[in-house]
Amino acid sequence: MKILIQNIKELVQILDNNVQLVSGKEMSTIETIENAYLVIENGLISAFGAMSEIGDLSISSKYDKTIDATGKMLMPAFVDSHTHLVYAGSREIEYIDKIKGLSYEEIAKRGGGILNSAKRIRNASIEQLYTQSEQRLKDIISMGTGAVEIKSGYGLSLESELKMLRTIKLLKQNSPLTIRSTFLGAHAVPAEYRGKQYEYVKLVVNEMIPRVGEDKLADFIDVFCDKGFFTVDETNEILEAAKKYGMIPKIHANELDYSGGIQVGVKHSALSVDHLEFTGKEEIDILRKSNTMPTLLPGAAFFLGMVHAPARKMIDAGLPIALASDFNPGSSPSGNMQLIAAMGSIMFKMLSEEVIHATTINTAYAMGINDILGSISVGKIANLIITKAMPTYHYWTYSYGDNKVDTMILNGNIIKLNL
Repeated sequence: MKILIQNIKELVQILDNNVQLVSGKEMSTIETIENAYLVIENGLISAFGAMSEIGDLSISSKYDKTIDATGKMLMPAFVDSHTHLVYAGSREIEYIDKIKGLSYEEIAKRGGGILNSAKRIRNASIEQLYTQSEQRLKDIISMGTGAVEIKSGYGLSLESELKMLRTIKLLKQNSPLTIRSTFLGAHAVPAEYRGKQYEYVKLVVNEMIPRVGEDKLADFIDVFCDKGFFTVDETNEILEAAKKYGMIPKIHANELDYSGGIQVGVKHSALSVDHLEFTGKEEIDILRKSNTMPTLLPGAAFFLGMVHAPARKMIDAGLPIALASDFNPGSSPSGNMQLIAAMGSIMFKMLSEEVIHATTINTAYAMGINDILGSISVGKIANLIITKAMPTYHYWTYSYGDNKVDTMILNGNIIKLNL
């Protein structure tokens, strides 16, 4: 399939192929071309530029399809580098408990939260999980997402964790999205291991990780290293075990307190450390010396009424920032990356340009796919958004209540949207 998109009002997020991520003050600038064209060939971006320079590329007979994007923007599809979208049913009753004043930790201690989802996973079949999750993938595509990381972690037993990861494997095989999988067996301590947490850690280390690794079911390993969950020492042990199977670390860190999660993530060369509501000078200094991507999840902080991660301090200190949805049934029940983009500006005071970098190239880095996705670059996979008519690209973060996607292109194919 060869496609020409022409008369693009503005082509947004152009980067050289050697740019892996965007950091600090560089996040405040973005390269665009007004009145532009872009050519897709064999699923890849093959050419782009100003309409005034299109030349022979404008000959319509050369293409299987020509798209007129007059008045519309074209940009890379969102990359969502942190989700838990394989789950069995919603948890709105806990939301009522939250409204009544119970904290996230109090709900968890009552058997709610992650443990509630774990109980439902154990009673669900792979077919049921696949059907629910496939619909969620269709929904996020319709809102602009072209790549997504999906974690296990609602299983909390060998059988149920494998069930989740096998569901993710099926989604990888059948969805047009670019998908990466993460084993998160250390997401919470199951009810039957209360008071004997280390026994559960040993189960993760000695049984779950070897089985997941041997069956090649996970690209990444994650641990919820935070107050009331897993300690730094336990996280160390889990990550060391996962190294034998080539699972790259991505850590839940510092959502509830200064937990040491950032430090242990950097120590193990984590691709990303995520949440980061509690991030001070020490943590920022450590991140500056690392190749680890700080990933903020504003949807969870918004939904739970938590303190906001210090995004401005982090960017001003020279760090890169990624923004992801944390799509899950308990603390961020939305995979709408347009909303996450708006939250970046509203909650974190990030500029539109910073938000675009944070939801494309930097999240692609946090998924290990920045060489193939995350920017308008020749040779990258054509995962693209053609917007509805909009005045400027700043409209992305200004208007948070409407779906601004007109057309989605994934792997160079036009996708029928689930609207």
